Amino acid sequence: MTISSDLFARAQKLIPGGVNSPVRAFRSVGGTPFFTKKAEGATLTTADDQELIDFVCTWGPAIHGHNNPAIREAISEALDKGTSFGTPNPYEVEMAELIIELVPSVEKVRMVNSGTEATMTAIRLARGYTKRNKIIKFAGCYHGHVDSLLIAAGSGALTLGKPDSAGIPESLAEETIVLPFNDLSKVEEAFAKYGDDIAGIILEPYPANIGLIFPKDGYLEGLRALCTKYGAVLIFDEVMTGFRVSAGGVQQHVGIQPDITTLGKIIGGGLPVGALGGKAEIMDHLAPLGPVYQAGTLSGNPLAMAAGITALKLLRQGDTYERLDRMGKQISGAIIDTAKDLGLPLQVPQVGSMFCVYFSEKTVETLDDAIATDTERFNKYFHSALEKGVYLPPSKYEANFISTTHEQAAIDKATEILCETLREL
Repeated sequence: MTISSDLFARAQKLIPGGVNSPVRAFRSVGGTPFFTKKAEGATLTTADDQELIDFVCTWGPAIHGHNNPAIREAISEALDKGTSFGTPNPYEVEMAELIIELVPSVEKVRMVNSGTEATMTAIRLARGYTKRNKIIKFAGCYHGHVDSLLIAAGSGALTLGKPDSAGIPESLAEETIVLPFNDLSKVEEAFAKYGDDIAGIILEPYPANIGLIFPKDGYLEGLRALCTKYGAVLIFDEVMTGFRVSAGGVQQHVGIQPDITTLGKIIGGGLPVGALGGKAEIMDHLAPLGPVYQAGTLSGNPLAMAAGITALKLLRQGDTYERLDRMGKQISGAIIDTAKDLGLPLQVPQVGSMFCVYFSEKTVETLDDAIATDTERFNKYFHSALEKGVYLPPSKYEANFISTTHEQAAIDKATEILCETLREL
């Protein structure tokens, strides 16, 4: 028995499913998850001393790799002053200034403790600002485990949602309209039917919780126009894509400004954090200025702020985004070329430091497309890569991430391993 398998056996007796977040259990790919005892740069070291080139990067936040010296020093300096104050602190102001400088649509920002808390607050704020009830979301876009957003599509395009998890009342689900991503006509129909009661639209502008999907030409522009026409709030959930696709997220990349943006991951530098920001007119509806209540004892925690400030400042140095994109293109291009040589149906959507692998001939544009990709082949690909020393997300529905600490040698090695893995398939 390996050390990891022993730890997992013990954990299953103590923790539901043996894990504190479901995807870690390897249920999608099969097998027993490994346990990590140390992480440095782009490398994880398992409890069994296997070294892995990491393309999960703690599911996105580790854009500067693990245990980054500058971030660690910033945390250490903040720690010398205390772990939590329960009062405003100078770090919060500097963080707000950085976010507002970098993210085009944000005029004011509120710090919270997680991406889930950010989207939950954004939905409440949209409803409080518009005095309407219904929210449009899209099948396949994940916004954390918020009750009103863990909703599956109904039986028809314009039926209201149904709970996607136990513990969510049907009455709450009825306030959520779930539509297929990339079909603007369905959104137009929803506004025609429910427009007077639609508070807003929330979406991942590049859905990254079903792999990585890109919107069709004109789709995001169409959503912006519809929200403007009907007085609804457009919410971009950039928890995954914020500071990954570009310094200003997808909205800067495509030149479209939402009304509210939710952020997380990178702005904590590896510590728990989230944020929402947007137009001052809307943000001022939050307490204490407005009637929309939100509070958090640890919001703006000095350790998380210090880490996040350093992470954001590091992103502004040199050709960071150009280098990340070059690495992403190297890996995706090599995988695509190898698959073509083998006659293997495969596609690798990639933007900046994000990419994923779909085993499918059909371009993936919706949740249904992603579901239809070859699960068995992906699972074999995942386990073969892991055995050879490359850690990919343990689910075909997750995005891969590259960090600034992935040296060229590691990228070259990982590329070789991933292409070799495809040949074995």
